[in-house]
Amino acid sequence: MAKGGQTPPESGPVPGSEPVRAAWARKDAGDVAGARQDARRILAGSPSPEDRERAEDLLRATETPRSLYAYALLGAVILALLLGLVLTRYS
Repeated sequence: MAKGGQTPPESGPVPGSEPVRAAWARKDAGDVAGARQDARRILAGSPSPEDRERAEDLLRATETPRSLYAYALLGAVILALLLGLVLTRYS
């Protein structure tokens, strides 16, 4: 039984060819950048429809959420504002 928000592993064999399974295994091992490169390499060739779907799923699962960029921009603006206040106060 899964605990703490974990999802149980899939039962049965993972669909797709060996390169697709290897790319997903890299993602599961923590090598997200390598998994994305493998998925792009698979899509650059002429994959079967199933492999194409699994590679696109991998790219979707590993993309950076857009909201993260908004939070980073907000943090940069706040930091710039605080630095501006410090410079005007002590100059």
